[in-house]
Amino acid sequence: MRIELAKAGWHNYSLFLGEDGTLIGYLECDDFALARAAMAKTTVNAQWQAVIGSMFVDLAGQRPDDLMQPLEELFHLP
Repeated sequence: MRIELAKAGWHNYSLFLGEDGTLIGYLECDDFALARAAMAKTTVNAQWQAVIGSMFVDLAGQRPDDLMQPLEELFHLP
């Protein structure tokens, strides 16, 4: 998974889970749409989606990664 993520342009990828079930993912990439599309083509991603999908409620027939949405950055202090 890590190798495929790197080849697809994903860097510094982290997932955070709140006690209430809120899941936030963080990653760095040059182009989010391209990085997501490249990862969607991999076998390891299909396997990951099959496993992780059971942990989500009400996917309405979608895979978890289909529901990923970028959040607007409000503040950054390098």
